[in-house]
Amino acid sequence: MDILTEKQVLELKIAHKQTREKRVADRIKAILMVHMGFTYEQIKQTLLLDDVTVRRYWKQYQSRSMAGLLEYRYSGGSSHLTGLQETELKVFFREHTPQTAKAVVDHITKTYNISYSVLGATKLLHRLGFVYKKPKVIPGKLDRFKQEEFLKTYKETKAQLGVRDHIYFLDATHPQHNTRLSYGWILKGKENDKFIKTNSGRARLNLHGALRLDDRATIVLDEETIDTISTLRLLRAIDHQQRLGNVYLILDNASYYHAGLVKQWVLFHPRFKLLFLPTYSPNLNIIERLWRFFHQKITHNRYFETFGEFKTTSLDFFKNLNLYEKELTTLLTDNFQLYPT
Repeated sequence: MDILTEKQVLELKIAHKQTREKRVADRIKAILMVHMGFTYEQIKQTLLLDDVTVRRYWKQYQSRSMAGLLEYRYSGGSSHLTGLQETELKVFFREHTPQTAKAVVDHITKTYNISYSVLGATKLLHRLGFVYKKPKVIPGKLDRFKQEEFLKTYKETKAQLGVRDHIYFLDATHPQHNTRLSYGWILKGKENDKFIKTNSGRARLNLHGALRLDDRATIVLDEETIDTISTLRLLRAIDHQQRLGNVYLILDNASYYHAGLVKQWVLFHPRFKLLFLPTYSPNLNIIERLWRFFHQKITHNRYFETFGEFKTTSLDFFKNLNLYEKELTTLLTDNFQLYPT
C-alpha cells in the first residue's frame, strides 16, 4: 500500500518543479523517496543529508502536510526582520543576555512570529554586533569615585617623574600545582575530545612580584609565604635594581604592606613612595595582567607530573619574559579600564 495518495505525489512533484530553493527541493525528494520505499540510510547517502534531518522532514510532512514541509526557517541571507525590529532586538539583548542562539530563535518567534534557524539567529547576532563571550566579574564593593581619584593622583605622579624616577606595580600570586582547564579551538565531535591529566596536588607557589612600568622590568621572588618579611625582601630587591631616583610603588591594601616594619623601612629609604590602590581595584594594578598572562602560557591546559617540574617551569617563565616581548608591550600599559558602578 502506497504511503502517499496520487494527489499528494502530484502536489509534491509540481512543487519540486516550481521551487528554486535547493533545500526545499531536497525536502520534497526525501518525501518522495520514502514513498517509493527507499530506506533512510539510502536517502541520506543519495541526498547527502543526515538521518535525523530526513526523519524530521518526514515528520513535518506528516504533521502539517505541504505547509509543514515547505516551511523555511531563515538561515542568514537577508534579514526577515525590519530595521526597527532589529534595533529593538539589539536593545533587548543588551539588557537580557541570551545564553544560546536557541533562546534568540524562541524570542524572535514569540515576539515577531518570524521563524529563524539556530544558524540564522547566530548570523543575525553577529551582524548586530554581538559576540559569544562570558561576562566579566567585577568586585561587588568597588568605588568608582575612589578609582577616578586614584587615577588622577597617578597621572599627576607620572607627569612629574624625573629622568631617574620609576613606577612599580606590586602584588602576590599563588599558582597551584593542578591542571587548569581553559577554552580552545577543538575539532567538534566526541572522537576529537581533548583529555588532559589532572592531579590532586594542593602544593602551590607563593610569588611576590614587582613590575616596572616604563620598561617592563620584573622582579618575582619565590617565597615560603607572603608576609611582611617577603615584602621587605622585595623592597630590597627593588632598591638593588634601581640605585638612583625616586621609586613609586603602587600596591593594594594587603596587611603586610601596612606593617610597622615596612613603614619603618620606607622611613629610612625616603626615595620610596607608597601609593595605595582603592580597595577592590585589581583593574588598576598592571601586574595583575602579567599574572593572567602567566596562567595562559604556563598553567592552562597543561599537566605537570611533579611539583618540582611545575615550579621550575613557572620560575623560568618569569626569567625569560623577553620571549614574549611583543605581546607584553601591548598588554602591560597604563591604559586602565574603569569598572561601571
